[in-house]
Amino acid sequence: MDTVVNTQKLAAILAADMVGYSRLMGEDEKGTLARLKTHRLELIDPALEKNNGRIIKTTGDGMLVEFTTVVDAVQAAIEIQRRMAKRNSDVPANRRIEFRIGINLGDIIFEDGDIFGDGVNIAARLEAQSDAGGICISRSVHDQLGNKLDVAFEDMGSLDLKNIGRPIQAFRVLINSSGGSPSEQTAAEQEADKPSIVVLPLLNMSGDPEQEFFTDGLTEDILTELSRFRDLIVISRTSSFAYKGKNVSVQTVAQELGVRYALEGSVRKAGNRVRITVQLVDAIADKHIWAEKYDRDYEDIFAIQDEVTSAIVATLPSRMEAATQERAQRKRPENLAAYECLLTGKRLHHRSNRESNKQALEMLGRAIALDPNYAHAHAWRACVLGQGWAQNWYEDSDATMLEIQSELEKARALDDEDSDVHRILAAANLIQNEFDKAVYHQNRAVSLNPNDDLIVVQMGEMLSWTGQPDEGVKWIKKAMRLNPYFPERFWNHLGRAQFIGHHYEDSLNSFRQLSTPDHTHHAFMAANYAYLGDMVAAKGYANEVMRLNPDFTITSYMDTLHYKHDADADHHREALVKAGLPE
Repeated sequence: MDTVVNTQKLAAILAADMVGYSRLMGEDEKGTLARLKTHRLELIDPALEKNNGRIIKTTGDGMLVEFTTVVDAVQAAIEIQRRMAKRNSDVPANRRIEFRIGINLGDIIFEDGDIFGDGVNIAARLEAQSDAGGICISRSVHDQLGNKLDVAFEDMGSLDLKNIGRPIQAFRVLINSSGGSPSEQTAAEQEADKPSIVVLPLLNMSGDPEQEFFTDGLTEDILTELSRFRDLIVISRTSSFAYKGKNVSVQTVAQELGVRYALEGSVRKAGNRVRITVQLVDAIADKHIWAEKYDRDYEDIFAIQDEVTSAIVATLPSRMEAATQERAQRKRPENLAAYECLLTGKRLHHRSNRESNKQALEMLGRAIALDPNYAHAHAWRACVLGQGWAQNWYEDSDATMLEIQSELEKARALDDEDSDVHRILAAANLIQNEFDKAVYHQNRAVSLNPNDDLIVVQMGEMLSWTGQPDEGVKWIKKAMRLNPYFPERFWNHLGRAQFIGHHYEDSLNSFRQLSTPDHTHHAFMAANYAYLGDMVAAKGYANEVMRLNPDFTITSYMDTLHYKHDADADHHREALVKAGLPE
């Protein structure tokens, strides 16, 4: 197409910019680019094209678009923001991709494929005045619209915009009168019902890096004990440890995680003595509620854990039924050296790589050798073996599964009150389609530790596979609340549950959040589009499945799924056939 040089005309200009682009890129460059590309391809570009928009210029995080009429421009903006809000409804605030949009009507100059002029500059400045997920328009746009669109406006007054020589009257487009995303409303409801707390990693004040495992382990144990109380929302280990070593205020952490209370403190271990200092903070009121210092012999460590936990629960406001109920107590190790080996093994496991997995098994083996009756060590050895089994790190997967089951049975015989034992037993039985056993152990795990995000998300999976996907979705979303920094695979669990429940648009939205989808995720995308009647998209994702896995067949794929009911399995199989995948 020939370039038009030095052409001037009146046009509606839409300027859009992504909120928090630099931060998101810094945290997850590959995933952010993948999600942004998906939003462009599936939502933004089609909305612009449908409303006669012409993209003039794009940057990494923004664009300029020309429209012939202001109605087209505002209509496109509203569609983009409403659909993005729906896509973001289940996404944690720190991971959302949101846009600010500014629209102006004015003279623009085309020169060498780019546009310039006062009309463009004002649109860009109005975009900066917009709320995240919002639209800001100039007086000229507002007057041209009149009552042609069924939306309301809020007068922002005359604004002094950077590098614009005169005040510009602006209006905020009120896209939704209700305000607040569904996820924010849900979080608010939860906050009103239950007090919420994050246990921040205790500081190692010993001056010995080797004591880091002990400090982290003590933090985890306090967190685990608190998690047993049903009337508390306890943020998971993953999210709390995301702040380890970072110089951030308690108020900032509480705001980012959506909690009111935070526990912080320090540990100093010297010889056989240990000093633990802890304080409970009301982050919203910005005040300390309670603080305590413990100077004890190292052998009293478990008594300290119980005292800290009981003090927190007794101190938090509102009458909590859980505080007066009998709660399950973990059986303590008879050998403190075994406890230290367990803590080291857990720390290695959390690194989630092959070499650390091997080292974790060695440490847990030592813990069991030192204390053969240490139930929690047997349970965690099974957990570490399960990690390696799932990642195909062991040559004989069948022998590994037998070893996992053996360790779990030992742990259960020693302590039937350990939630990790029942969590892993539930998963092991599910993959063997032993549904009744799986459900029993899953329910036991939840009753023993209702705030563990891994147990809660697995409850959602279990309900989905056994024919209650809508309930499953609720549990998975609860896990996301408990762990705002939840692993990406939670989106996979949510997308599957939504598909099983016939919520195809919601399922697509969840799978779009995955930064590195594999052929199984593309198979779900193909199935969703098949039921939505978009056969072009369904075929496209089916082709991607075959590209990633040329040996894919529907029969072999279905064997990897765990539907209890034939109707649910048939529903899935039918969609894959519709999408054109080989049987």
